[in-house]
Amino acid sequence: MTRIAQVLVLAPWDEEAMAPLCRPDASRSWYGCFVPLPTFTEAWAAEFDRMGQRTGLLRHLESLPWKAPESVQVLIHDEEDDCFGLWMMRDGRLTEIPVPGHRRLHPLAPSTEFVPAPGLLWRAATPVPAGFSEERRDPRPAW
Repeated sequence: MTRIAQVLVLAPWDEEAMAPLCRPDASRSWYGCFVPLPTFTEAWAAEFDRMGQRTGLLRHLESLPWKAPESVQVLIHDEEDDCFGLWMMRDGRLTEIPVPGHRRLHPLAPSTEFVPAPGLLWRAATPVPAGFSEERRDPRPAW
């Protein structure tokens, strides 16, 4: 399923941990490569144009030998989101941090025919569209 998403990883002092993600690797569960951002230090970006290409990305990032895991920030903007979502390490897991004034909406009836949908990160003032809820119903990780 086509759905473009941008992912930024901010990881101070961790060029070594990110270096392998800047090269193709067919053994990963997700497909793609990060590129260093020239205007930032210790920041990398990747773009995914299909949902299936990014499955397992967060679990992979959790497994890296970060020098300061508490400082790692992962920003994800899915094509239908109003803003970037923020994930940070909590107890060894990348956990979505609530963005003030926004909420993540999930499909009421997830399809097992496709990879899990990440939901929509929309402003809290936006009415909930039909077929969506703030409650996550698909236990499979979308990232």
